[in-house]
Amino acid sequence: MKGSTLLAIVLGSAAIFGSFIMEGGKPAALLVIPAMVIVFGGTVAAAMAGSSLQHVLRIPTLLRIAFFPPTIDHRTIIEQILLYATIARRDGILGLERRLEEIEHPFLKKLIETSVDGADPDTMIAIAETDIEFITERHNSNIGLFTKMGGYSPTMGIIGTVMGLISTLAAAGGDPTELIHHIATAFIATMWGIFMANIVFLPIADKLRSIHTAEIQLMNIMIIGVSALQLGETPSVIRSKLISAFPLIEQNELRAAPLPIPSSS
Repeated sequence: MKGSTLLAIVLGSAAIFGSFIMEGGKPAALLVIPAMVIVFGGTVAAAMAGSSLQHVLRIPTLLRIAFFPPTIDHRTIIEQILLYATIARRDGILGLERRLEEIEHPFLKKLIETSVDGADPDTMIAIAETDIEFITERHNSNIGLFTKMGGYSPTMGIIGTVMGLISTLAAAGGDPTELIHHIATAFIATMWGIFMANIVFLPIADKLRSIHTAEIQLMNIMIIGVSALQLGETPSVIRSKLISAFPLIEQNELRAAPLPIPSSS
């Protein structure tokens, strides 16, 4: 479901901060600006030091992808491949040339174009696997950015706490009540560091990883389908191959559905 990651982060935040309030805590006590600056600023700075400014600037885009991931419709892609397989058996592989503009998914369009241009299945698969390799490297780099931030954040929280304790103990000798208050404030940085790591950064890394897995699965379905199409396999055989990505109950439903019939155009 789109927005499920954002909803989960909101629910997790509500559970944590809501429990704090139910225990008698005051929300304002958690909004310690110096501690938050150390955690947020230090984490972003550490991430930039370990990657690049351009990579860090992509964080808003990656957050949008994690919170509102693109829709992956396996069934529609399979139906399109079966349609093109039917056309290829009727008109030959060159018969797909006039259908290229209809293909919306760029990877499927590239596979069909490569096939129309005369590439054999092995060449087409080699090109596709190269694409997948570089896509995986880019995605792993994005996932690794949030994973690293999830590691930096608690450490920055500890640094903030240590700095707060140093400042507090350096001013010791006054009112004990005031000293206790400053000690409690010092630990706010650790709280923010752990919170951001386990509620925000690491879950987003996991979400990006699951999106990547789903995308690669879809691309593999396309490779299997187009290579079978090149070999001239029947649409029913191709469908049996492609629906293996679904649970058995859904496979029975897909197998019972009629094969797409191409128009005469």
